[in-house]
Amino acid sequence: MLALRKWLFSGLLVIVPLFITLAVLKWIIDTLDQTLWVLPAVWQAWLHDNNVRGLGVLLTLAILLGVGAIASNFVGKRLLGWGDAVVRRIPVVRSIYSSVKQVSDTLFSENGNAFRTAVLVQWPREGVWTIAFVTGMPGSDVVEHLGGGDYLSVYVPTTPNPTGGYFVMLRRSDCIELKMSVDEALKYIVSMGVVVPGGPSSIANK
Repeated sequence: MLALRKWLFSGLLVIVPLFITLAVLKWIIDTLDQTLWVLPAVWQAWLHDNNVRGLGVLLTLAILLGVGAIASNFVGKRLLGWGDAVVRRIPVVRSIYSSVKQVSDTLFSENGNAFRTAVLVQWPREGVWTIAFVTGMPGSDVVEHLGGGDYLSVYVPTTPNPTGGYFVMLRRSDCIELKMSVDEALKYIVSMGVVVPGGPSSIANK
């Protein structure tokens, strides 16, 4: 029975990560294949009849590269600026667009500072510690209401799903900067503390 139990858990350790990885890859490919609607109807019908999968990934990459190349030159920047100004004049749409654009600029810009630093903070109460990420600094108006001081904007993710969490503002002195990278910190959070940055040796040394 002990041997069967050991084999069962060993099989789960192999199958579960592989199954989840394949499921995520399938979802990504199926989602990106939706971009094929931009192709002529005849091509779409041929791809469907021949069950060609994954072409949407290449098409998406080509579209991103093409848009990026256009947006990087002088004419493209002028066109994007004009389009941005038009969208910002449309009621309701401008509020949604502005919010999404600010987040995307912060996340994907080379000069952005989102999720660049992992910190250790006391959350949800004093004496309980968790890992969070510095996303920036609060605005001057907010800081004035906080009574001044040096504050940081911090995102506290939940586990094992880090896409949900809490946005809080904490004093810089209450945030302990960690040496681990953002990727290591995310793995630590997603694994619920099982995957320790530095490996098992880091535990043995404590």
